[in-house]
Amino acid sequence: MKKELSDFFSKQSYKVKARVRKEAVKKAEENCIKYGKKIEEFTLDEWKKLVAEYQKPDLGRAIWQIVNTLGSIVAIWIALFFTMGISWWLTIGFSVLAGLFLVRSFIIFHDCGHGSFFKSRKANNILGFITGMSVFTPYHHWRWEHARHHATNGDLDRRGIGDIWTLTVREYLTSSRMTRFNYRLVRNPFILFVFAPLFLFMVLERFPSKKCKPRERRSVHIMNFALLIWCVSMSSIFGIIPFLIIQVTMMAVAGTCGIWLFYVQHQFEDTYWAQGDDWDFTAAAMEGSSYYKLPRIMQWFSGNIGFHHIHHLNALIPNYNLERCHKSDPFFQVAPELNLLSSLKSLKFRLWDEDNSKMIGFRELKRQLAMEEGFKQAT
Repeated sequence: MKKELSDFFSKQSYKVKARVRKEAVKKAEENCIKYGKKIEEFTLDEWKKLVAEYQKPDLGRAIWQIVNTLGSIVAIWIALFFTMGISWWLTIGFSVLAGLFLVRSFIIFHDCGHGSFFKSRKANNILGFITGMSVFTPYHHWRWEHARHHATNGDLDRRGIGDIWTLTVREYLTSSRMTRFNYRLVRNPFILFVFAPLFLFMVLERFPSKKCKPRERRSVHIMNFALLIWCVSMSSIFGIIPFLIIQVTMMAVAGTCGIWLFYVQHQFEDTYWAQGDDWDFTAAAMEGSSYYKLPRIMQWFSGNIGFHHIHHLNALIPNYNLERCHKSDPFFQVAPELNLLSSLKSLKFRLWDEDNSKMIGFRELKRQLAMEEGFKQAT
């Protein structure tokens, strides 16, 4: 039975690599008894039924998330008004805290974009616009971009929208000197996690994509107008400079955390990239999206998005159900697992090595090229 299960996870329709932990196999054996048949006999439609109950929105949980997230943000803004007269260090501290709540607000915004937070599409759109304002992101435009990300995640032929710029080793080596310079600059950790988040949310999100439709284009302009009203109103209350310091601090914290989460969920060493007919949606979800196991408090602020493999398997599962779905079946527990320490290794990964099917850094590429040169000279 154990051999059959291991073969299933590594060879069958899901194309999951051999990362199966012993405890997952043991639980899978128990589920074979529970379901009355071998797990390799399950069809795609059958395992989809396993997650069906988790994609049902829960109004109580949704409202509670709104209260403890948006309510907290409002409370912090009120507190900030009074802290300015006490200590600017206290003001900055509260601004950092607000930034963490903005991460959680973005997850609600993200769920609304998938239509998973509420049953009502209208309710999702309204809340999506409100939470979008909190993170300076136009709702319908972002939803269009993010849908492309889900549809093309891990597909080398369809990169470029809603993802992080990733080149293969061959592409990098055959690129112009300027392209390679730009790529190294963009993939620099300081640029990627300090400069880029602010530039993305405060500048780039103000302009619609050339490929988007009129509705998405309008959403950018409407959001820009709404944010103009917000900035003018808050500047009149706090003062222009104090408001800018507070708002930029919030966005810097939220943006850095958000980009980091997105980065480690797809840019780890054994991630998934494929091309043409070799690309598989489920394999991209289970192999190309990590399970980021975070401390409980960090999991709360990040809205359970660490269960990213579950989210990519079925984007209709709201964030408050992701953990329960992950724990419900051993199939969901074989995804690549990262923790805070192991995720730091992702900082060195820059390029997709097609020959070895893994992400590598520039140092590793240099080592490989030196070995090839040495081999040529030896022969």
